[in-house]
Amino acid sequence: MFREARADDLPDLLRLYRQLHPAEPIADDVAPVLQQILASPGLHLFVLEVDGAVVATTYLNVIPNLTRQASPYAVVENVVVDERLRGRGLGKEAMAGTLAAAWAAGCYKVMLLTGSRSPATHAFYRSCGLSGDAKTAYVARPPVRSVP
Repeated sequence: MFREARADDLPDLLRLYRQLHPAEPIADDVAPVLQQILASPGLHLFVLEVDGAVVATTYLNVIPNLTRQASPYAVVENVVVDERLRGRGLGKEAMAGTLAAAWAAGCYKVMLLTGSRSPATHAFYRSCGLSGDAKTAYVARPPVRSVP
């Protein structure tokens, strides 16, 4: 079952996010952040359940827009399928649901960035209907501050 996440999904979400970024520590109290996401119009945190267990997640951000006849666009982030279940079509199912939600919201495009250099990851996104040659992405990060 593909559905919007709930507050009680937090432990499963954190388990999947640890697989996405194994070396990155999880903040101590992320429950308020989850509540903010769940309460924000245009932010959609999805999960895919199999036999009652959360096995995948995606995060769809629908962004209002003044161009393209005021049609919104979307950004997809944090796509994760449980590493034990990869290769079974669950990621495609989650992405199909995510894209369907974007189209239902009237989005004229969906963008997704990946830091992965894995050909399999890029092939996966292409198989979901995304194009890797439509745009060029640039990313900025804040400067690292030194502690005095």
